[in-house]
Amino acid sequence: MSKQLFKRTEKLMGNRFVIGVISDDELKAKYGLHAAVLEIKRIENLLSTFQENSQINQLNELAGIAPQKVELEVFQLIQRAQKISLMTQGAFDLSYGSLDKSLWNFDQNMTQLPSAEVAKKLVELIDYKQIELDDKNQTVFLKRKGMRIGFGGIGKGYAADCVKKLLISLGFENGLVNASGDMCAWGFQETGENWQIGIANPDDPNKIFAEFNLSNSAAATSGNYEKFVWIDGVKYSHTIHPKTGFPIQGIKSVTVLAPFAELADALTTPIAVMGVEVALDMINQINGVACVIIDDHNKIYTSKNISLKEHIAITL
Repeated sequence: MSKQLFKRTEKLMGNRFVIGVISDDELKAKYGLHAAVLEIKRIENLLSTFQENSQINQLNELAGIAPQKVELEVFQLIQRAQKISLMTQGAFDLSYGSLDKSLWNFDQNMTQLPSAEVAKKLVELIDYKQIELDDKNQTVFLKRKGMRIGFGGIGKGYAADCVKKLLISLGFENGLVNASGDMCAWGFQETGENWQIGIANPDDPNKIFAEFNLSNSAAATSGNYEKFVWIDGVKYSHTIHPKTGFPIQGIKSVTVLAPFAELADALTTPIAVMGVEVALDMINQINGVACVIIDDHNKIYTSKNISLKEHIAITL
């Protein structure tokens, strides 16, 4: 059998995962894809806030009461997340979990804005500086009662990186993982060409407005077309500003290119929160990271180390 692409699609971590490997052995490919699914399920159990007895739920329950020991893998992920919070001045914050889904559920039943007073009270609990890490004891302490952490802004990217690492260890030199827009790829397609990713047109997500080569690197895209509601003629998307408790305005789509999916995933939200000018200034200072931002007026902005003309024809 000649080399071909074998794919598997699963709903995991509440998202659609597409995993692909290039192989000339169908049995080996199926084994690898099965192992990849088990790895994502393992991470889901590790980071879940929906399972009553999970470490993260126990950690949240003990907020303001006592530190909680967590797995080394979780501890190190929180450490890296804290560095991103510091770098983005809190625009990325694991403790966003205090924003209850009852505030913003982005479904058909949502017909009016939540109370500004309630939102303000909930965002008071969002503060990465109140997450205390103890390296020696491998514990995490949420200093204020009611605080909650969640991995929605970094977990999918982390899972994609873990699957890549696993598949490479199993001998798959070429493959890709797409975790609902958080992607990593390595090696090449079965044709020998680079992997390519497309950025969805935020006004028509079924159409691609840009394509990039993506080999041995990662990308993440977040747009206001993913989850949103219309209230009184205004579109409110799922990206919540951690200081106000209300959705950000002004940016339709953010795509980040980075060496790892975890980093790309974690940077999309803070870029939208920080706004174009501040975000571009930050990205321009990080080696190996680039971004494309589309504002509400369809104006396209890119970081210094990326040229749209080299990659794409703009169709917006």
